[in-house]
Amino acid sequence: MKKFLLIVLFYASGYTVNAQIQDAWIYFTDKPDAAYFLVNPLEMLSQRALDRRANQNIPLDEKDIPIHTDYIAQIKNSQGITVMAQSKWLNCLHIQGLQTDIEPLVNLNFVDRIEFADTTLSDKKLTDNRLGKKLDKLEVRTNYNYGSAANQIQMLKGGYLHQNNFTGSGMQIAVMDAGFTNVNTLSAFNRLFTNNQVLGTYNFVKRSTDVYGYHNHGTMVLSTMAGYINNQYVGTAPDASYYLFITEDAGQEHPYEESLWVEAAEKADSLGIDVINTSLGYTTFDNPSYNHTYSDMDGKTAFMSRGAEIAFSRGILVINSAGNDGNKTWHYIGVPADAPSVLSIGAVSSSELIADFSSWGPTSDGRHQHIRANCQY
Repeated sequence: MKKFLLIVLFYASGYTVNAQIQDAWIYFTDKPDAAYFLVNPLEMLSQRALDRRANQNIPLDEKDIPIHTDYIAQIKNSQGITVMAQSKWLNCLHIQGLQTDIEPLVNLNFVDRIEFADTTLSDKKLTDNRLGKKLDKLEVRTNYNYGSAANQIQMLKGGYLHQNNFTGSGMQIAVMDAGFTNVNTLSAFNRLFTNNQVLGTYNFVKRSTDVYGYHNHGTMVLSTMAGYINNQYVGTAPDASYYLFITEDAGQEHPYEESLWVEAAEKADSLGIDVINTSLGYTTFDNPSYNHTYSDMDGKTAFMSRGAEIAFSRGILVINSAGNDGNKTWHYIGVPADAPSVLSIGAVSSSELIADFSSWGPTSDGRHQHIRANCQY
């Protein structure tokens, strides 16, 4: 999506480059409430989330602890600072303000470091985030008339899974996108609402529960999984339950969208979801100073990719599109498809040929030599 950027400039005596509103992440030194939350886990995670951890033998750790509320309050009350998003996993806030207002915050005794989205403003380097049965017999139960979805289902071997009762039943999926226009009214999703399979919605951009507008991209993505019209169309996971989250601001391309995605992933984790599905990717922004470089595609530099790795470490399967830049100057995968633990999916045509727009590897550190294209657009 190519968007426009409104840059606010303040002209005053002595102001130069510092007069432009900047984006930055401010990282905190500790989590003073850690001991309390670790003995009271239901105050930060649902029982379903705790059960998922137990089933996978994943212990709780400090990344699960919420950011200390006093730290958030002090930053919010700082002159000229706007808090755009927060991440407990990375123990930081995404903030906006003048460089001259942001830089002094590093002197607060609970601030570890500040990283500007415009990396030329700081030579501080990112630190790596440490991350903390065979089926013998399948019982055939479910058969669908796939109609126009038959070709796609056959390519994905979905029919075999459905016949063996893997239809998504009991699974919870968080779909993160730019909007879900008319999902609440289209007949293809009637079954979702009749069976109470939409468990919740949230628009992280607007800070509201309204998601049934803004953009139809999420509608299309959701249809491949949850769409159902008897004898005409069946998605890959028609019996799964879904959370619908908007994290992409369709009106612009901005670094805070990466932070909103991480915030949404943390919310999904706390709810106990099993899978995060996203067809979003970031390489360039409206302000070129924020653009990612190919060297950033190493799975540990971009904020969203670091968050995706932590999501996986919590026991969540993270699935992301490889990207739509295969026929452009930038033809590589984007953020967070570069993350080592993300399942990055390319695109093919109905005849199983790789789509010319489908992004490809390798990552800058040599992984993902080939992105397997097994998803039809």
